[in-house]
Amino acid sequence: MASNIPKQQILSLYKSLIRESGKFPNYNFRCYAIRRVKDSFKANKLLTDIKLVRKEVDYAKENLEMIKRQAVIGAMYKTDKLVVEN
Repeated sequence: MASNIPKQQILSLYKSLIRESGKFPNYNFRCYAIRRVKDSFKANKLLTDIKLVRKEVDYAKENLEMIKRQAVIGAMYKTDKLVVEN
């Protein structure tokens, strides 16, 4: 993702998405969210069109807010840990 958006801002957004995705209490949701973030950033790594980069950054920001909400909701309804988590 190269554009006039600072690389540091994109990296910060990536780290925030990974951090917030790790807050899901459910193992399956947590792994899925982290995998989706990594795959999305990897797929868009070589974007050069400024409009497309801005669109993807805006989409990532929307997803960050959604992940934050879902992590809070998930924390309200705790379940037992899976065997693979122990």
